Amino acid sequence: MSELNFSGKTVLVVGGSSGIGNGIAQAFKDKGAIVYVWGTRPKSSDYVGVEGSDLTGLNYSCMDVSDFDAIEKYDMPFDGLDVLVLSQGTVIYQRGEFEMSGFQKVIDVNLNSLMACALKFHDMLAASKGSLITVSSTAAYHSTRGNPAYNASKIGAVGLTRTLAEAWAKDGIRVNGIAPGLVDTKLTKVTTENPERLAGSIQGIPMRRLGTPEDMAGVALFLASPLAAYVLGQTIPVDGGLIL
Repeated sequence: MSELNFSGKTVLVVGGSSGIGNGIAQAFKDKGAIVYVWGTRPKSSDYVGVEGSDLTGLNYSCMDVSDFDAIEKYDMPFDGLDVLVLSQGTVIYQRGEFEMSGFQKVIDVNLNSLMACALKFHDMLAASKGSLITVSSTAAYHSTRGNPAYNASKIGAVGLTRTLAEAWAKDGIRVNGIAPGLVDTKLTKVTTENPERLAGSIQGIPMRRLGTPEDMAGVALFLASPLAAYVLGQTIPVDGGLIL
């Protein structure tokens, strides 16, 4: 389908070194885009052998997204940007988010850095009439008892997506989001590596399976394409029916 041909387009996937972000980055690359990714490890070779990570054909940079000054000072290796995907995320288990240090860390990575990145690349996206895509979570639609910061950050991401969409539509930027359900990544190992919890979780998913990074990537391609030209400010749950 020609609408999903991204040849000649430049894409940056923040959090694109592994998991959902990596699946999205590879999908854009497979559709012809020049793709840059940000991750947390010093160099791309540090991801060799890491589950859910394939940096083949991607351009890698190390970035601590909780360092907003570093984002602002980032020396961009590209002259223009057509698609910005914000897929960064972290979580702290064992009640670590009930300490202010843990709460602040998760909010900084999962929410505050979205705004820092959006501001950094606003002008490039305006120039290209481009697309900004946030990756939040279906946690935005229900409680996550042990993770108050994760929950609050994902609700915040949905609100930020709506508000930036309205504010920046006049600049020609389309802002939308994806809310993944239960996807087997390093952030969900607490569930996916516990057979009892995993079986219970799958029982609550009408499609009776976990999501994959590829499932998320298909929706990201759609949102960045002309097929979604009149879609604005929406966060689409991609969850196999989990929150129905």
